Amino acid sequence: MIGIADTRLTEAEIDAAVDVLRSGMLRQGPQVASFEQDFAAFVGARHAVASINGTTALHIAFACFLKPGDEVLVPSFTFIATATMVIAAGGVPVMCDVDPETWLIDLDDAAAKTTDRTRAIVPVHLFGNVCDIDAVKAFADRHDLQIVWDAAQAHGATFDGRDVGSFGDYVTYSFYPTKNMFVGEGGMTCTDQEDSDAQMRLLREHGMPSRYRHTMLGYNYRMTDVAAAIGRAQLKRLPDMLARRRRNGERLLAGLHGLPGLTLPTVTPRAHHAWHQFCVLVDKEGFGLDRDELAAFLRENEVGSAVHYPMGLHQQPVFVEMYGEHHLPVTEHLADTILALPVHHGLSDGDIDQVVEVIREVAAD
Repeated sequence: MIGIADTRLTEAEIDAAVDVLRSGMLRQGPQVASFEQDFAAFVGARHAVASINGTTALHIAFACFLKPGDEVLVPSFTFIATATMVIAAGGVPVMCDVDPETWLIDLDDAAAKTTDRTRAIVPVHLFGNVCDIDAVKAFADRHDLQIVWDAAQAHGATFDGRDVGSFGDYVTYSFYPTKNMFVGEGGMTCTDQEDSDAQMRLLREHGMPSRYRHTMLGYNYRMTDVAAAIGRAQLKRLPDMLARRRRNGERLLAGLHGLPGLTLPTVTPRAHHAWHQFCVLVDKEGFGLDRDELAAFLRENEVGSAVHYPMGLHQQPVFVEMYGEHHLPVTEHLADTILALPVHHGLSDGDIDQVVEVIREVAAD
C-alpha cells in the first residue's frame, strides 16, 4: 500500500531521543532551549517558544492579546484547533469562507464579517500552500488587527523567498506525526515581539518566572527534552524532506494535468508550497466517480488517500450549537469533493507514477 504519510524516524533521531532518556533530563530543559534557537534561526524569527503540541502553540499566541468577547476571523476550512483555541483564550471565532482557487481565507468575506469587536485574523497556510501575505498584512493594517498565522502544515514554505515563520505577529507550528516535520507531539510559536515572547514562556509554565512564584495564570504546556532532541535532529533533514515533497507535488501536478472532473491544487503566486498534502477536487459528472468512489478504487489498487476535511468548522455540531447555522458555499463544496493523495517525503518516483497511473486508469473507463 502506498501510504498517505511517512512517520518513521531516522537512526539519528532515535539516537538523539535515547541520549536524552539516558541522561534522565526528560522534562523541558536544555534540548528545548536549543530547539527553540535552532528553529527560530531556520525560519528567520527573533523568538520561538516550544510547547507540547500545535494546539497549545495557538493558545499561547491568542492568550497574549485576546480579551473576553473579542472576535477573530477564522477560515472555516481548517482543523478545529484554529477556532477552539480562540475560544480557550476568551475570544469568539467568526467563520469565514475560503477562496475557490487557493482554498485559503477569503478576505472579501472576512471584510464583510469584520466589526468593531474584531481583534485578529488567523490565516491558515492550508496543506502547505501560502496565503498572500502582502494582502493579509494590508487587510490587518486596514482594520487594525493582530495576525496569528497558522503554519501547522507549512514548515519550510516561503513567500517572496522568505520563510513564512519570519512574518508577523505570531506564527504557530505543529509537529504532529503526519506533519512535514514531526516529533510525536509538539508545537512552536514564533514571534518578533519581545513582550509576547516573555508572556508565552510564562503561559506555558504555570505563569511561573521563578520556582513556586506565580505572577499570572498559566498552564503546563512544556515540551519534553525527548521531543526537542528529535526535533533538533529532524530539523537538519527538513530541507531534504521538503525537496522530496516538492518533487512529488510537481510530478503529481504534471501527471494528473488535464483530467476532466479533477481540480488540481493552485499554488499561490510568489510562494513556495510545502506540500503537506496534495488535494484534488473530484466532480462526479466530469470524472465519472465521486470522491468516495475514487477513494475506494484507490484503496482497492493499494493507494492510500484521506479526506481533509469532511466538513467546515461552521458545520461542526459543537459550533452549530454555539453559533447557529451558517452557509459558506465554497467550504461546503470542498468538504464534499476534496481528496488527499500521497505526496510525502517517503515516496519514490515510482510510487508517484503508480498513483498517477491508477487515477488515469479509472478516468479512462
